Amino acid sequence: MNSKNIAVVIGLMGLSVSQAFAEDTMGTMTMMKGGQVTAIMPDGHMGTMTPDAKMGAEMMKMAKPIKHCMMMMTDAKGKTYMIDTSTKKAQAECEKMAM
Repeated sequence: MNSKNIAVVIGLMGLSVSQAFAEDTMGTMTMMKGGQVTAIMPDGHMGTMTPDAKMGAEMMKMAKPIKHCMMMMTDAKGKTYMIDTSTKKAQAECEKMAM
């Protein structure tokens, strides 16, 4: 009985520690699904939605294709910036990060 209680306590401690470290680690990159829309706000928070066919068609009228790798960065104060990746060196770094 005591060994079961100890195992449960160790398991709960492990879960709480993993959550604490998760905030500091870099997230994994995932691809968007077809028809999905992602919004990025200046303070860095993001939202994703999958619009219905009518709304998606309206959004596609405003959309422009991405021609190269793009990078975003958030500063210490929480403001988000888009990094200029127009040079070959910046493109190489961007593509390296996206792999």
